[in-house]
Amino acid sequence: MTTTTVRKTPPNAGDGADEARRRELAGFLRSRRERITPEQVGLAPGGRRRTPGLRREEVAQLAAVGVTWYTWLEQARDIQVSAQVLDAVARTLLLDPHERAHLFSLAGSVDPAPGAGCPHITPALRTVLEQLEPLPACVQNSRYDILAHNRTYGRLLCDLDAVAPEDRNCLLLAYQNEEWQSSLVHLDDALRMMAAKFRASMAEHLAEPAWKTLLKRLQRSERFREMWELHEVVGSRSRTKHFRNREVGLVKLDHTDLWLGPVSGPRLVTYVPADAESAERIDRLHALAVAAREERAREERAAGAAGAAA
Repeated sequence: MTTTTVRKTPPNAGDGADEARRRELAGFLRSRRERITPEQVGLAPGGRRRTPGLRREEVAQLAAVGVTWYTWLEQARDIQVSAQVLDAVARTLLLDPHERAHLFSLAGSVDPAPGAGCPHITPALRTVLEQLEPLPACVQNSRYDILAHNRTYGRLLCDLDAVAPEDRNCLLLAYQNEEWQSSLVHLDDALRMMAAKFRASMAEHLAEPAWKTLLKRLQRSERFREMWELHEVVGSRSRTKHFRNREVGLVKLDHTDLWLGPVSGPRLVTYVPADAESAERIDRLHALAVAAREERAREERAAGAAGAAA
């Protein structure tokens, strides 16, 4: 999976900020590795271990990277680290979003995951999303990552708040999430169209880690592999879409993309009811979404209060 490159530097070139960052990264990786038990990642507990947590060899195996390469990383050696490999290591070590961001920051790399920050998602844009309610709306990029969404959209195809930020990608959800799939009335057509649009968009990003990482995750689906082998391409277009929401039933919505920059960049995706019945059902869905978000907020406050009391 990786090609290791070791930089040859003058005797004192490793001193200073770069060396300090590498040592901090090495210490962070060791600390995260030592807290993970074999059982947590599906390995047999085995016999007695001289050190707590996973062995370096086990992390390397689970992340599909070379043992020597990973050992050098924990030894603060001056090696190049790809975002794709960092993503695999982060998943193997079960890093939470804050730890993941810290890992990429120490490595001086950009996180390819959908949950990574996007400069286009400003407070003003989030306000726009809220003001569009009850209409479902979200911001996506050409990779189908859902960068932000309002409450109605969060209940349209599945309970999006229950999906981990790094998994909030329309392609991943369409091919791998049963609830999302059940909401697509014309599922086969949608899957084929999305794969074709993704292939067309990826032509400009073939060497980028985030795109390659997403493609690898998608190819775990046999259905996606079949669509991908068709080599179909299609551009973006607006049309009426039919969704079967689990709470309010069938809704017919006119889909529109409003680009926030270049065509390959983020876009505001909106859904407007195509008939009166759909409008009434979207109003009901919005009310349910608001109630669910308020209930979740109450539960979080109660849990926080209980934790503080303990």
